[in-house]
Amino acid sequence: MTEKELRKKAMALPLQPGVYIMKNKDKKIIYIGKAKKLKNRVSQYFGSHTNHSLKVYRMTQNVDDFDYILCDSEFEALILEASLIKQHQPKYNILLKDDKGYHYIKITKGEFPKIRECKRIDDDGATYIGPYTSNFSVKQAVDETLRIFKLPRCNKQFPRDYNKSRPCLNGFMGICSSPCAGKITPEQYRESIDGAISFLKGGSVKAVKEMQEQMLEYSENLQFEEAAKLRDRIKAIKNLEEKQKVVSINVPEEDVFALVNANKKACFEVIRFEHGKLTDSEYWIIDAVDNLSQSRFELIERYYSMRDRIPARIAIDGDIEDEELLKQYLESKRGKKLEFIHPQKGEHLSIVNLCIKNANEHLAQQQNRLGKELATLEELRSLLGLEKIPEYIESYDISHTFGADNVAGMIVFHNGRPMKSAYKRFSIKGFDGQNDVGSMNEVLTRRFNHYYNDEEGSTFKILPDLILLDGGEPQVNAVLPVIRGMGLEVPVFGMVKDNKHRTRAIALNGGEIEINSHRQVFTLVSNIQEEVHRFAITYHHKKHTKSTLKTSLTNINGIGDAKAKALLKHFKTISAIKEASEEELSQVNGISTANANDIFNFYHN
Repeated sequence: MTEKELRKKAMALPLQPGVYIMKNKDKKIIYIGKAKKLKNRVSQYFGSHTNHSLKVYRMTQNVDDFDYILCDSEFEALILEASLIKQHQPKYNILLKDDKGYHYIKITKGEFPKIRECKRIDDDGATYIGPYTSNFSVKQAVDETLRIFKLPRCNKQFPRDYNKSRPCLNGFMGICSSPCAGKITPEQYRESIDGAISFLKGGSVKAVKEMQEQMLEYSENLQFEEAAKLRDRIKAIKNLEEKQKVVSINVPEEDVFALVNANKKACFEVIRFEHGKLTDSEYWIIDAVDNLSQSRFELIERYYSMRDRIPARIAIDGDIEDEELLKQYLESKRGKKLEFIHPQKGEHLSIVNLCIKNANEHLAQQQNRLGKELATLEELRSLLGLEKIPEYIESYDISHTFGADNVAGMIVFHNGRPMKSAYKRFSIKGFDGQNDVGSMNEVLTRRFNHYYNDEEGSTFKILPDLILLDGGEPQVNAVLPVIRGMGLEVPVFGMVKDNKHRTRAIALNGGEIEINSHRQVFTLVSNIQEEVHRFAITYHHKKHTKSTLKTSLTNINGIGDAKAKALLKHFKTISAIKEASEEELSQVNGISTANANDIFNFYHN
């Protein structure tokens, strides 16, 4: 539908609550929303675009049609919207990736066990404590336990590395018992592990009580050194509890949310409390949002669609659009009343500020990583004399075995990082034999034919800012006429390797640009060259293996693809087929006595 037709359809909608479902021309759902009055809400999308954000504008440009479902109330519309979004995961809805799984504490077996966090139980004889749903709490518990009981965090293997080296920094700081330097006996180490396991299973109260009793027993037996060790452990646990009180609240349970917006990205952060103690912390980096109060509504609703526990109190860093509606929805899921609070002072405000601070920190880290990558791309732009920063780089490599099974790999780096969703594979069709230059010419011709002919949504429709070819001047000269002949202006350079197959320079116009002295650019180009080589050769190996199997079996008289598959399914390998007798071969479904005779003679003559 045209935008005019869409607006006409929207203006015919009733002024009732409901859910609207936007679809593209492939009938794929790209956005789901709810409305108190469908006509007013949906018609806003198809009028003037002056008040639309870039994200909404892009969404409306892809809308070809929409459906709607009437509801009795806005609350019913919200429940339906949440269900449909969870089911369809539309492109333009704010979505949170749920990477929560079960987490465990692992105690390895052996004379010197180690305590680690892990995500699964393996059949390796180790002891596992769990499962836990919070990775944060598992990491915190392991870290606290290792510190209190002075257990090693390193990758050294004991007893192999026992008493073989000097203590590391942790040993000098007194937070590791240094088995690597022989400062603790196997018996003492085992005692520390037993205490650590008791601490993890029983908690600090039980552990402290047991240690106090043991400390008194040591003192009565004049074992003052052992008693002093237990005293230090008890002190460490109590110090830890004092630190935990700094981040605590005087309520049984509470979740704290913060949404921090930056230029291009936003961070949605949550801190969770149970029994007054911080038990979990999560965050998501998402695209910058247009409306903070509306986005808070969507994000909090999405968050609790992924989590079972909804607390009695939820603290927010700002206003929420339709707060009462969201509260009603969460109460229906919880089965009990809950309270939204917007702290203005006191401990709750300090916790909200802590949540905001963490969100800002995560955004800063993300932007710093992106900043470094963009700085590298700017250096590459300057080095190659490009007009703009090459944010979207395509790279190509040819792979074959002495001219057989010719293939090419195309990879994409976006903002300095691999964009694997845009990778492409090409099987060379224009000729047989070894001709890397001809292969590169064919591949780039096909690639830019896709640019002109593919439908919107294909990554082939993205015009690269830079093309890097694995090879030198001949490959570049083969590609430039193709691109120019299609009326395109895309910079093309070659990546030159040294005699050890490592990146040495960038080639253009009969010369070379040395990049070894430009460390960040050198690393980026090297990574691109290694990745495109890996991608191309992996595809070649797969194709070559397939063609080898095909020529080995289907070259036998009377054996086609179906019979070849039946043979491989029965015998599993070509080697087993070669070793089989005629009688064994004829027992395969579809293989006649004559076929069995031909197969046997083929491999044995």
